[in-house]
Amino acid sequence: MHVLTGTSGFSFDEWQGHFYPKGLTADDRLAHYASRLHSVEINNTFYQMPKPALLERWRSAVPDDFRFALKAPRRFTHSQRLRTEGDWLERFMAATSALGPKLGPVLFQLPPFLHKDAALLAEFLVKLPTTRLAAIEFRHPSWFDDETFELLASKNVALCGGDSDTRAYTPPFVATATFGYIRLRAARYDASSLRDWSKRIVAERWTDTYVYLKHEVLGPEYALFLAAAASGAPEPQLPLEVSVEDTTKTTQSRPRKGLAQAKPRAGVAATDVSDPKTVRRKRAG
Repeated sequence: MHVLTGTSGFSFDEWQGHFYPKGLTADDRLAHYASRLHSVEINNTFYQMPKPALLERWRSAVPDDFRFALKAPRRFTHSQRLRTEGDWLERFMAATSALGPKLGPVLFQLPPFLHKDAALLAEFLVKLPTTRLAAIEFRHPSWFDDETFELLASKNVALCGGDSDTRAYTPPFVATATFGYIRLRAARYDASSLRDWSKRIVAERWTDTYVYLKHEVLGPEYALFLAAAASGAPEPQLPLEVSVEDTTKTTQSRPRKGLAQAKPRAGVAATDVSDPKTVRRKRAG
């Protein structure tokens, strides 16, 4: 299994001086990020349609084995609620082609107010291009049942798993595709909890697994540690814990103009994979 770890976003001033060297310009951040981590989850595309010119610049800044995961626009997931009216989905998928082979999965993050609707999900899955990797993050617990898992497995669409940054629900850990998509949302982890996640991930028979930590101050250090644990490489030392106040001050720099082999196991019951060692959870995307 190839485990690609990264964070949700890459351009944060708070990383300057520990993950990013002092004096590194904003324009050079992506190249530096890609020299240390193998994937990034882009949140900006949730707010606006990506411009091909920007994606082409990103593509040229990273090595061949790097992968971008793009979050689908909220207009489609939150406003239209997966209804395939108009050509919004087709235009988004066409725009992402600018990344070429460096495009990883597209994440469809559903709003917490959207309850299970199996007919809606089935209609949406039919419209997804089979040549693209896709994952869905359900944020209402009514979706977590065998019917949903079987629908996803029938189209090789990954169920987004991980831990939750709220107490409202815990995402299940169920393989519905040949690849995995995991979002770890806690603000803090220790070495033991990251090793536990590594063991859980590599126990699956996915070909590739995409794992994204929150962008908080130590997010990239957690991603580096998890990558080492999953591959059996020497584990880097985690920095000393930062204060809760420090972890809540992170704000992403404004984007520049335009944006700035597992066998699907249908019918497997969802299991609680919340991490009891997580110190604190808070709201995030």
